[in-house]
Amino acid sequence: MNSSLFAITRRDVLALGALGLAAGVPGLARAAAPAGQLTYGVHISLAPVWFDPAENSGIITPFMLLYALHDAVVKPMPGNPLAPSLAESWSASEDGLSVEFVLRQGAMFHNGDPVTADDVKFTFERYRGTARDLMKQRIAGIDIADPRHIRFTLKKPWPDFLTYYATASGAGWIVPKKYAEKVGDEGFKKAPVGAGPYKFVSFNPGVELVLEAFEGYWRKSPAVKRLVLKVIPDEATRLAALKRGEIDIAYSIRGELGEELRQTPGLALKPAVVQGVFCLYFADQWDPKSPWHDERVRRAATLAIDRDGTNQALTLGYSLVTGNPLVPKNFDFFWQPPTPQQDPAKARQLLAEAGHPNGFDGGEYFCDSSYANLGEAVLDNLQAIGIRMKLRPIERAAFIKGYSEKTYRNVIQAGPAPFGNAATRFETYVVKGGPFVYGSYPDIDELYEKQAAELNRDKRAALLNQMQQLVYERTIFAPIWQLAFLNGVGPRVGESAFGLIPGFPYTAPYEDIAIKG
Repeated sequence: MNSSLFAITRRDVLALGALGLAAGVPGLARAAAPAGQLTYGVHISLAPVWFDPAENSGIITPFMLLYALHDAVVKPMPGNPLAPSLAESWSASEDGLSVEFVLRQGAMFHNGDPVTADDVKFTFERYRGTARDLMKQRIAGIDIADPRHIRFTLKKPWPDFLTYYATASGAGWIVPKKYAEKVGDEGFKKAPVGAGPYKFVSFNPGVELVLEAFEGYWRKSPAVKRLVLKVIPDEATRLAALKRGEIDIAYSIRGELGEELRQTPGLALKPAVVQGVFCLYFADQWDPKSPWHDERVRRAATLAIDRDGTNQALTLGYSLVTGNPLVPKNFDFFWQPPTPQQDPAKARQLLAEAGHPNGFDGGEYFCDSSYANLGEAVLDNLQAIGIRMKLRPIERAAFIKGYSEKTYRNVIQAGPAPFGNAATRFETYVVKGGPFVYGSYPDIDELYEKQAAELNRDKRAALLNQMQQLVYERTIFAPIWQLAFLNGVGPRVGESAFGLIPGFPYTAPYEDIAIKG
């Protein structure tokens, strides 16, 4: 589907509604009752903030839990990047100034309350994640006609409204108004209630999250009765647990351990090139006193990185080296730059021209601790050309918090991975005021505003291509790769749901997961 909402006609709406119904209609014969348990080995510590769509921080990780606990008005699903879900259909006005949703009859929350337009409006107004200000600045009002019909009115045409609402934020992942008001924000994170295929049972911080099938889920009743997400940060420990049958699915098994997994009878390696694009962000490039202010230094860092060797060592060659530091190849409006090359001699020459013939001390290198091994590889490459840095790995939730609060300096190993398109990536990571933007360039900011108001797809694509080219030419980021997320599946798993939603790193939809019969 074209990501521009306003290319959709009312005839398309009927077809979209039919697609939503084809995914599973209340009233069709139900499958057997959910049975059995699958246990996950999760690579990061689960944060309660990810249980609440209102807190969505513009990263992909919370969607690991949102797809289980919650449901959205519209969301990415197999075969459809904007699939009707809690809404059976939607339509845009001819002038592009309003969008109407028709909610699905019979959809309900885990506590038995029906999903209504009041819940949809409440959820949007409650949303306080990274896209909050952007969305609220562009939406003039929300009107409810009746419990199943709701209209969003825009201040001006906005081609990315549905992309933000459905995929790049948590604003469209609906929570029950009455329950959320009753328990408050902190109470909701302790005992979340959603409309997704799985209900919250218990959470032991740092240990495990337990979920149980919600048989009243509108699309279909899940096949697996219980899911247990165990926190196992160490990769070797996760693999050992998978081999012993203590867990059935293991997230993120890389390098030699990934090869061991691939060679182990009864286990299956599940690699997927996902929408996470890893890069180095030069946070101090706007500071004239910083060595990173000199573009030659940033280019030297880019030339130092051994992407192919690190790809083979860590992700068994499955990651995709495109040279685009922000936008994955499968995203709408992707621009292909030249493939980056490693050239240490040229890198040292550039450092000398920039006044650092003997290199320099680059300070701290900040990264998500679950990707510290990538950071170690990059730091070895930088050391080889004379840039000396100290690795600062930080647990994911705290890393994202510090990144968005602009507390880091020098170099940040970033991994932009949320749903969206080229424009949404720029709004989040490049354009002035973005949640992860430490500085910006006025000409890129101006181009962003132009494309945001442009309804002609070809003209919009040209503007977004120009923006990506400027990011490349100025070395605002050093590209690493589009990540291949390597996972392991044990012999009890019939359908893991890896790869069913293109670009998504985790198992989803959860209601499609199955144990072997």
